[in-house]
Amino acid sequence: MSEKKALVLFSGGQDSTTCLAWALSRYDLVETIGFSYGQRHGIELAGRPVILEKIRRLSEDWKRKLGEDHLCDLSLISNISDTAMTSDMEIRMTENGLPNTFVPGRNLMFLTVAAMIAYRRSLNILVGGMCETDFSGYPDCRDDAIKALQVALNIGMDTRINLVTPLMWKNKKETWQLAYDLGGQTLVELIVKDTHTCYVGEHDRLHAWGYGCGKCPACQLRKRGFEQYRSEKEKNG
Repeated sequence: MSEKKALVLFSGGQDSTTCLAWALSRYDLVETIGFSYGQRHGIELAGRPVILEKIRRLSEDWKRKLGEDHLCDLSLISNISDTAMTSDMEIRMTENGLPNTFVPGRNLMFLTVAAMIAYRRSLNILVGGMCETDFSGYPDCRDDAIKALQVALNIGMDTRINLVTPLMWKNKKETWQLAYDLGGQTLVELIVKDTHTCYVGEHDRLHAWGYGCGKCPACQLRKRGFEQYRSEKEKNG
């Protein structure tokens, strides 16, 4: 395929929205996929259509490139896991050194299902917001896991799909800066006001960095990154 056609894993959060803008700036056609898996922060799914519509308004080029959105029911995940991401329990560290928000195999399943849809839709690139710089230590966010899965998927489906992770080596400050570079202050404000990252689903309090409880690992990463990004912008004028 000569055209570069991408499927972006789009949850409605900061990272996936930034990745969507990144893909729209590079590829000829961009479709999106989200997953409903019984996540505690299901509020993120409600924001997806709003974000997509606002993304279309940011650029005529992006509007032209942005294609179909897919929403998949993966409630199986919550049925076979017992984590703070899918159940109302206190967020804490576990004996294996991982937070109990880790959902084993979640990203592996997301990418596998996305690859299946990409195969059917003749899309040759999968874009995900996985990162092992500022993250909670999830093994399936690591670069070696993504590369290994890419090999397995392509062997198993006889394809040449590329798994692309533009945020893999960026910290949260750099992710905010990337959003600014891609869509200016308008995109940054969209991410602040319309995306959701908080693990516990708190969406009543709007902070300078967005909605959230301000205490869970996702909020802490997002808040710290935003404060560092804003501090650097103020310093550089």
